[in-house]
Amino acid sequence: MDIIFIRSHKARKEDIVKENWDGEKQGLICILSAMEGCQRYQPWHDKIAHKTFLKATQGKCPHYYFYFNNPEIGFGYVRVPTWCPFMLQVYLNGHNWLALELQKKGIDYSMLDNAFDNIADFKKAQKMADNLSIKKLHKKLDWLSNLYCPVHNEFDIKYHWSIMQVEYSTDIVFKDQKDLALIYDELISTAIHTVKPDNIASFLGQKLHGNYIGEVGNNYHVRIEGRRIKHVMGTVSIKMYDKYSKILRIETTVNNVSQFKHYRTVEHRDGTTSQKQASVKKNIYSLEPLLDLLGASNMRYIEFISAIEDHTGGKMQLNKITNPKVENNRNYKGINFFEKKDIKLIQILTRGEFNINGFRAKDIKNGVSHSPRHRSPES
Repeated sequence: MDIIFIRSHKARKEDIVKENWDGEKQGLICILSAMEGCQRYQPWHDKIAHKTFLKATQGKCPHYYFYFNNPEIGFGYVRVPTWCPFMLQVYLNGHNWLALELQKKGIDYSMLDNAFDNIADFKKAQKMADNLSIKKLHKKLDWLSNLYCPVHNEFDIKYHWSIMQVEYSTDIVFKDQKDLALIYDELISTAIHTVKPDNIASFLGQKLHGNYIGEVGNNYHVRIEGRRIKHVMGTVSIKMYDKYSKILRIETTVNNVSQFKHYRTVEHRDGTTSQKQASVKKNIYSLEPLLDLLGASNMRYIEFISAIEDHTGGKMQLNKITNPKVENNRNYKGINFFEKKDIKLIQILTRGEFNINGFRAKDIKNGVSHSPRHRSPES
């Protein structure tokens, strides 16, 4: 298999992979190569201590991206640097893994990109997703490292797998695109103006202290898949976007899992242990508590947007009144709430005397004719 070297940092690796993959092929799809930053070591002599040792520093070396489609974990890649200590980076997508599990169970489904727009049994699929085995994942990661970077076996060591980034999404699937389109404008515009830093902290189950110096704020962006609003607090963000105008996705992304805390066993320096609230560890076994923490974050955000008042009906009524209309080949202009004549007409129609028996065209004409006329001042 030929190795494709990427010279420009603007090139999208995913687009290159799609050009070389039909979406069905199993095994190794393609190999990409690029010069990227990495950790390296250089000899260093301490003139004071008169000792020579290896000092960690940053550099650049060729990296290989092995893109694969595995029958157990689905699509992903392994990023392999060519310099020691060969720190691997593995990308996996839980939606691809779940799709394979649904196939094994004979549960029908359909997908739009990396989202399910239909599953024959949503409850069973959710239960399968919640029961993801971290031990099996660990074994699969070891298998990938042996396959694509076997050189570490020469040092008789094993990789310690940690979490670099994790995303947890909650999808609300609409049967009809029109249903989501009716409410999404209201949701996105209200969220932009009403979500404050305190709200963002509460979504994430945290408190915003006065001495907090990290980034907190909102960001709005329009993408091909849909419009997205992103709320950021430090290394954690929570996003809402309409995926292909059919799926409302709430997604919490964490780049540093230690920003979250949970109740766990803590080992002390003197060898003793205690149960207390502590930061989440960065190893892959922290994925289990993170499922609950990030899932709760998404649910708090959904509860917030559920309380947003829906003005869709009012807007539809307003458009019905203000837009021009053609009936029986006659044109009827809409009401302009900023025009004096139309304001006078509305005042006549809303008189209390018409609440019981209604009104006739004659009543409106009389109301208009009896209205005071404005005279220009005499010269």
